Amino acid sequence: MIITVSKEDGQVVYDVNKVNDEQKQQGARVTIQKVGFLDTIVEALSFASNTHRANLEEMLSTCEEAIVENNSEEETEEQE
Repeated sequence: MIITVSKEDGQVVYDVNKVNDEQKQQGARVTIQKVGFLDTIVEALSFASNTHRANLEEMLSTCEEAIVENNSEEETEEQE
């Protein structure tokens, strides 16, 4: 299994199959699987979040009565 690790100074390519120590090789494989699984979850959560945001925006776009005017300049002047 060949993987690419990105570092600040570039990328390093490793062939996990060439690791001599069986425990390190197995540990690397398990870690690779965990990272892949977590990356999949992050991508799924990002997609779900973006979808919910878009749905909320669409839902609220028809509710003009819920729009709050931006009075930040007036509020700043009042607070001073």
